[in-house]
Amino acid sequence: MLHTRRRQLRTAVWIVLILAGMLLSALVAGRIAYSQALQRQAGEASALLAQRAQVIEQHIDRYRIMPAVLSLDPQLRATLANPGDTLQRQRANERLVQLNFANRTSTLTLIDRSGTGIAASNWDQPNSNVGYSYAFRPYFQLAMAHGAGEFYAIGVTTGVPGHFIARAVRDERGGAVGAVAVKVELEDIRSDWSERGDVVLLSDNHGVVFLSAQPQWRYRMLHRLPPDWQRELRDTRQYQSQRLRPVAFDVQREIDGGARVVRWREPRLREPMLWQSMRLAREDWTLHLLRDVTPSIRAAWIARAVAAGAWLLAVAVALLLIQRGRIAALRLRSRQELEKMVEHHAEALRNAQDGLVHAARQASMGEGQSLEHLPQGVSVVDSQLRLVAWNQRYGELFRYPPELLQVGRPIEDLIRFNARRGLLGADPEDAIRRRLDHLQRGQPYLHERERPDGTVIEIRGNPMPDGGFVTSYADITAYKQAARDLRTLADSLERGIEQRTSDLQAAKGEAERANRSKTRFVAAAVHDLLQPLNAARMYLSSLRRRVDDEQGRELADHIEAALAAQDDILSSLLDISRLESGALEVRRAALPLARVFAAIDSQFRILAESRGLRLHVLPTRAWVDSDEVLLRRIVQNFVSNAMQFAPREGRIVLGARRLREGVRIEVWDSGPGIAENKRELIFEEFQRLDTGVEAPQRGAGLGLAIVRRVARLLGHRVAVRSWPGHGSVFSVEAPYARLPAVPASVDQSTAAASAAAPASSAQSAQSAATADPDSPLRGRTVWVIDDDLHSRQAALGLLGDWGCEASGAASAAEALTRAGAQPPPELLLLDYRLGESTGFELGTQLEAKWKRLPPVVLMSADVDPTLRPRAAERDWHFLPKPLKPAALRALASRLLARGE
Repeated sequence: MLHTRRRQLRTAVWIVLILAGMLLSALVAGRIAYSQALQRQAGEASALLAQRAQVIEQHIDRYRIMPAVLSLDPQLRATLANPGDTLQRQRANERLVQLNFANRTSTLTLIDRSGTGIAASNWDQPNSNVGYSYAFRPYFQLAMAHGAGEFYAIGVTTGVPGHFIARAVRDERGGAVGAVAVKVELEDIRSDWSERGDVVLLSDNHGVVFLSAQPQWRYRMLHRLPPDWQRELRDTRQYQSQRLRPVAFDVQREIDGGARVVRWREPRLREPMLWQSMRLAREDWTLHLLRDVTPSIRAAWIARAVAAGAWLLAVAVALLLIQRGRIAALRLRSRQELEKMVEHHAEALRNAQDGLVHAARQASMGEGQSLEHLPQGVSVVDSQLRLVAWNQRYGELFRYPPELLQVGRPIEDLIRFNARRGLLGADPEDAIRRRLDHLQRGQPYLHERERPDGTVIEIRGNPMPDGGFVTSYADITAYKQAARDLRTLADSLERGIEQRTSDLQAAKGEAERANRSKTRFVAAAVHDLLQPLNAARMYLSSLRRRVDDEQGRELADHIEAALAAQDDILSSLLDISRLESGALEVRRAALPLARVFAAIDSQFRILAESRGLRLHVLPTRAWVDSDEVLLRRIVQNFVSNAMQFAPREGRIVLGARRLREGVRIEVWDSGPGIAENKRELIFEEFQRLDTGVEAPQRGAGLGLAIVRRVARLLGHRVAVRSWPGHGSVFSVEAPYARLPAVPASVDQSTAAASAAAPASSAQSAQSAATADPDSPLRGRTVWVIDDDLHSRQAALGLLGDWGCEASGAASAAEALTRAGAQPPPELLLLDYRLGESTGFELGTQLEAKWKRLPPVVLMSADVDPTLRPRAAERDWHFLPKPLKPAALRALASRLLARGE
């Protein structure tokens, strides 16, 4: 009794400990899972805010250039110079109406130096801006004082809120005589702000929400306003008569990255929410995202359940291991006992075999009872093949009638009795003869026989020492059935494995087809996006020739920078698609690093100087085993990234450090550095860090994502080290090239010269072509065949500026019709994709009409690497879209000058 009570007490203690451990593990796992889920939600919110911020900035950027352009308009400047001229003011009104219709802004207003609107795009409407004073508005004050100003407010006359962008209009002496203001409405950008149940808010520098997809959030104060801020809002009449109501909340939890979990004090906002914010530095606004934390709470409960289950599983495994240890000990003891039993059994078998023969000899001498203790059926025949002894089991197995089993009966009679019952197969006589021959030869044998009823008999025969034969018969039907079941199970498993393998192969093929479809889609999308970009670049080149003042050239530079950034983004998206699909080919070879460094120096030095940065490229004589194009792309992204975030007067250093197995290429910068928890995030797509440094051109966050993929493709190691507040260093390691010795003829200066020469030559050629009044393009006939309207018109305008007699065709059919009526041009610019036809097909048809083609330049935005060699086979030239005007002019000049 005492032993039982102790055992029960011990069991109860173990149960309490197990339950306590389960509860503790669930609590810890829930806390960790909740924190991690909140971190993930905060990261998703930051990424979504970055996308929303980019949409807002792009929307406003579309209109920022308009007041700068309008400030140069002669009509508007003349109106401000003579504001009392009624005719001038009416012309200014009509001009603003025309421009507003073309650019689809809300309103355009011309304001004189006193702040009064003297012309507007809504001059003929009841809520016209004409005649009202805007001198109290900050955007007018900033424009008059500093040349430009922006301010979000509710319109004085219209009552419609919007973002006002103003630019000062200056007279010939540079003095501000007034301003042009553009009102941009932001209501359209909030159309998708309610997806997934999120609440997106946009607040001003005072913390007042002025834009949200939920009307109840508009004009709410995120914190109490001090008296001076309230006075500023009244003076600027930013929100007119709107009642600003505060929002009350309690912060429950702070999260890394500036996010927090808050609970509202208002009755209809009781659920806790994740609050993530992002500042828009240029507008001095803050974008907020409020997201329900229920998924994080649900993840915490799931983690608690999983942790409790894992704890119980661990306990079960521990108990299982303990039990297995006990079973192993029992098995060891059982094995030892079994070995002893086997030895005894083997001895018993030997004794049984001897006993069987001995019993058969005794039975042959008339002592038949000696066979009855055997489990098998046994029969004994003498040398004359006559039955001399048997046991009862033998008669039961074969169901012999009693009168047949008699001493002295020939064994042939018993065999024939079995044959008549169909136990010996289709040819009984042959079977009888074989059995009798076997008995007469007196050789041991083992045989299995399956009866018609499914019973399987194992037959063992052994000769007697003094003649005769003893045969034992054992029923092994159960053993055979088990063996058949095992074989059936094995066959079933094998068929299952084959089916699963077939399913996996089919799934793999489907995934590969989907990946190829995605790659084709991305390539086609990039092709369509590059077409308008190509037209914009050529329009810009024509615009440059028409702009004489410094301010206009500065605007053109800004537009060109924006187009270049868009080109880089599309190229980056295409590179990522090619990397993921495995279509990017790697050509590894021995490569001098000096050549890569010289190309980087030539590409970035002038740009760095224009931004007030110092770029230092350290000489190197190292040779590495890599792909020159891909390795240069990695280093280019490192340097470009450093230039984006390095402050003015900052420093960037490019150098190489020798290691035991290879070379580590490093790019050092003096930027703001990267926090440790952000160093892996920067290598993901569309991730840009808010460092507080205003970059001249912000990228899409694809450069470092491409770097990691390219490095993985090359087998190179990429790393980043950073010291917040002091700078960062990005590095890539490449193995040494397998060369017997570094060639003495190749040094850093030689490589630098060879890399810099093409760039210098191209720049010289461009400058010469631009400055030469006797250009070979003047008066030459050029055809542009392109189905994209904007690209074709831009190319025609550009060629016209260069003095060419240019004409265009929008399709292959139109080009063939004109070719039948007009002589061939001196130069043919031919797009690759022409609807259902291609440039190659059209070129063949034109050659058939003209008998000889003029010089052909094939243009395409496709990324097909076979286009250039296919064009070269026809002795054509190839230029990728978007076309660079300098490259097009240089090629056209060269072709027409030598009369190809």
